[in-house]
Amino acid sequence: MMLIIDNLHATVADKPILKGLSLTINAGEVHAIMGPNGAGKSTLGYTLGGRPGYEVTGGTATFDGEDLFALEPHERAAAGLFLGFQYPVEIPGVSFVQFLRESLNAQRKSRGEEPLSGGEFLKLAREKAALLKLDMDMLKRPVNVGFSGGEKKRAEMVQMGILDPKLAILDETDSGLDIDALRIVGDGINAVMRRPDKAVLLITHYQRLLDYVKPDFVHVLAGGRIVRTGGAELALELEERGYEAVAA
Repeated sequence: MMLIIDNLHATVADKPILKGLSLTINAGEVHAIMGPNGAGKSTLGYTLGGRPGYEVTGGTATFDGEDLFALEPHERAAAGLFLGFQYPVEIPGVSFVQFLRESLNAQRKSRGEEPLSGGEFLKLAREKAALLKLDMDMLKRPVNVGFSGGEKKRAEMVQMGILDPKLAILDETDSGLDIDALRIVGDGINAVMRRPDKAVLLITHYQRLLDYVKPDFVHVLAGGRIVRTGGAELALELEERGYEAVAA
């Protein structure tokens, strides 16, 4: 079992958001979490990633047998956890390609691996950028500066491909994507993460991304906990009937 969440409670600004959430993800699986606004979907991602301000008040989470909450955010990343954001941030003045190289080599160092040379890294970056149909010249620009919404999401998937995590938690990666960009991002997720030793947790409002990244399990999150679990057909039922009818 790659990730085991047991009875997780978490607060934001002293307000309880997660209220007894339990979830198990095995290697090789894709899980989708769907639910209405305010249900706690993004809070789950941020809590697992270690974002400041998201306080665990009860329950446990183990990642590859380790206590996830005992690790600092950078240690979680080095252990193989990747968190994709709904709104990737811009970092003016920081070259994207240099940011990616430093990120990768910092993780390699923490695992006792040798850093990649400039040439080795550029070869890897070109390969991953081509996978997401992202012009390599864009990675020479400051991080996400001047990128469209779709370009930011594709660039983040390039980052995921370069870091090569064990578990990708993707928070509304489909947000702001047109049909073509959605297909490209979906294909990229499959190419990078659809492997027996990896897993994906997709956080989404809509079924449309799941046309491209087929989930093994779909979970309905409401009121801070998972209230229903099913297969891919559950996403179609949600689309047709709405959260309130399905979660009741």
